Amino acid sequence: MKSLDVLSCCRPLGAPSLDDVAAQATARLFKALADPARVRIVNLLARSEDPVCACELTPALGLSQPTVSHHLKKLTDAGLIEREQRGKWAYFSLDADALAQLEGIVRIREAIA
Repeated sequence: MKSLDVLSCCRPLGAPSLDDVAAQATARLFKALADPARVRIVNLLARSEDPVCACELTPALGLSQPTVSHHLKKLTDAGLIEREQRGKWAYFSLDADALAQLEGIVRIREAIA
């Protein structure tokens, strides 16, 4: 098999690719998800129809309040979740745009089809 044959058969090389800006933005999202507690927070928020109070996340995760706050800040800074202040409590929900971006990236089969 010639090297040209190998290149022509490999569909990922012909698939649309991310530009530098999109790749950097996506890397920031994945970096924010690079901790199991943060993945669990995103999972908990995804299962809830309404914004979730930070006070509910502490017992659900089995982590201390400062640790949960740290993880929530990382996810908020990355743009994965949104924070809404209600009196003294903060409520969190998933950011639809960031999730759509992640969903598009992880659909590997569609990207190479």
